[in-house]
Amino acid sequence: MSKDACKTVYSTEITVCRKCGRPACVCSAKPGKPAAAAGPVRVGRETKGRKGAGVTVVTGLSMSETQLRDLLSACKKRLGCGGTLRDGVLEFQGEHRDALLAHLAGMGIAAKKSGS
Repeated sequence: MSKDACKTVYSTEITVCRKCGRPACVCSAKPGKPAAAAGPVRVGRETKGRKGAGVTVVTGLSMSETQLRDLLSACKKRLGCGGTLRDGVLEFQGEHRDALLAHLAGMGIAAKKSGS
């Protein structure tokens, strides 16, 4: 979470977080932990909000942000595609579920295929 998320531009009252809207910021209580980290690691495909373009998503990884960035970099090199890290979820451009499952299994990460 960036420092600007809880920065107040002007106020005569107590500081209110811009993300959660509360005086005592609860959104930064667990920095680096994604919301879906409690469940198993899933590899799926999504098109929602992307104008029909499909991406492969990896959810449920309980790693620090630096570890997730290193894993993202290694997977992008292995798959030969672009990708990003958003809110603790790895997103890869295109359909790469089977290749990602094999690559993650080789790295010792037990993952399951989600969706059809």
